[in-house]
Amino acid sequence: MDDMLPPNSAPAIRQRLQAGRIGWWGPLALTPARTCLILLVQGGVAAGFWLRRNPSPWRAQAPWWTVYGTLIDAGCLLLLSRQARSEGIRLVDLFGIDRIRLRREAIWGLALFLVLFPLVLGGGATLASWLVYGTTLLSPKVLAPGLISARHLPPWAAVYSLSVFWLVWSPAEQAIYQAYCAARLEALTGKTWVTVTVVGLCWALQHSVFPLVPEGRLIVYRFLQFLPFVVIIQLLYLRMRSLPRMIFMQWPIDLLAAWLTLSR
Repeated sequence: MDDMLPPNSAPAIRQRLQAGRIGWWGPLALTPARTCLILLVQGGVAAGFWLRRNPSPWRAQAPWWTVYGTLIDAGCLLLLSRQARSEGIRLVDLFGIDRIRLRREAIWGLALFLVLFPLVLGGGATLASWLVYGTTLLSPKVLAPGLISARHLPPWAAVYSLSVFWLVWSPAEQAIYQAYCAARLEALTGKTWVTVTVVGLCWALQHSVFPLVPEGRLIVYRFLQFLPFVVIIQLLYLRMRSLPRMIFMQWPIDLLAAWLTLSR
């Protein structure tokens, strides 16, 4: 094994695959794991509201998604740490951080954000709205006001949402879907399109249930809104192999999501 290779580079992953350190179970189990954790944590928070005799515990938990999201991240990072150890690497190796190149990666990330945010996320929302609701001008009322948007949180929770949530959410999300699952599934299958399809479907599903609002068309709309975005950023990552770049790209998106959805 070549110790000079970055531990999460494509050649290093192929070497561990040939050595039997990487199998199908880990990537296939962790690809839907984040969505499962989201549903599990939401259920736990809803149970807490139920114990407090809230008449609508599931609706009560939804606005808190930028607070309990960090519990989901913690679960993901624990799973990733376990899988990394099984390969003989460290959790930090999945992130591929090079301090010398961080400024360059930040510039790349900002450039990707400026291009992808309006074209892919904006275009995805317009297309999804047209396909699901028959209009490209989606009423804000559809976005579950008070649950997904226009959320009312106490001051401490709002501060947490705008300071901690997005800083942790983006790295954990990129690490599990891109650095671990996509990178290993591509090595296992040898086919980028299979990797992008499997990971993309699970990744888009995550966005449709965070938080889960049990309204069928809204779930489909959110799934279709994010599917083009997660497919494109996977293709970019599998070509560039720079996770810090993708994290810098996602940070402003998640910060904007937290800020714009809070009531003001």
